[in-house]
Amino acid sequence: MEYLLTRLDEKIVSLKNESKKALVAYLVAGDPNINSTLELMHGFVNSGVDILEVGVPFTDPIAEGPIIQAAHDRALKNNTSLNDIFLLVKEFRKKNTETPIILMGYMNTFLANSQAIKKAHLSGTDAVLIVDVPGESNLEDLGIINKNLASISLIAPTTSEDRITKICDRSSGFIYYVTLRGVTGSSHLDISEAEQSINFIKSKTSLPVFAGFGIKSPDDALNLSKISDGIVIGSSIVQMIHEQSNQKEFKKIYNYLNEMAAAITR
Repeated sequence: MEYLLTRLDEKIVSLKNESKKALVAYLVAGDPNINSTLELMHGFVNSGVDILEVGVPFTDPIAEGPIIQAAHDRALKNNTSLNDIFLLVKEFRKKNTETPIILMGYMNTFLANSQAIKKAHLSGTDAVLIVDVPGESNLEDLGIINKNLASISLIAPTTSEDRITKICDRSSGFIYYVTLRGVTGSSHLDISEAEQSINFIKSKTSLPVFAGFGIKSPDDALNLSKISDGIVIGSSIVQMIHEQSNQKEFKKIYNYLNEMAAAITR
């Protein structure tokens, strides 16, 4: 299926033309509450984030470490639904029509709401990343036809070269390279392994390759941005959101994102 040019594609082209690396930031919708999520999304963009990745809460988020799992639990206690997230995106679009939004979640949620996903672009959603679907599969394989949505795939350090080729052929938007052999928020980044894998992926696709999982410091961001087209930050932000939620003051997070944005433009 041919995909239409999305907001995500336009952002990627724009960054490439300016020789810039992408900063992607993740947060869980509904943690600590849906109004704070909206505020944070705007705050992220004002702090230098190029692409927003919005986590769709799920009862068993198997790829996530304890920090993001806890955020999913808190969001579910707030009864955050996929419909709430579409409304959130629509509200965000009233002030921001340019920043791409990716919904990241798990297959059960998307299959149970397949009719809604077919119309997801109408709310202002640009892409979907389904964590527990094999990378060779995309939305179309799940019976969800929407040429306005990019279908993002994950590739891990353990993914075979044969599978990488197939995944690249089936993906749109960008390839998300998982830098760690573990769940989100793990440690022990192996830059040399990541570089070797990303170079191989790039030999198989013209799509940009973004690196994520385990990026915590500006040094991590700098080192990974040198070998990829962009970086994805998740657990460290989600932890700070939780720590600052009682104060309802997210300045520390915005400063942190500013530092990360500065690091990848060095």
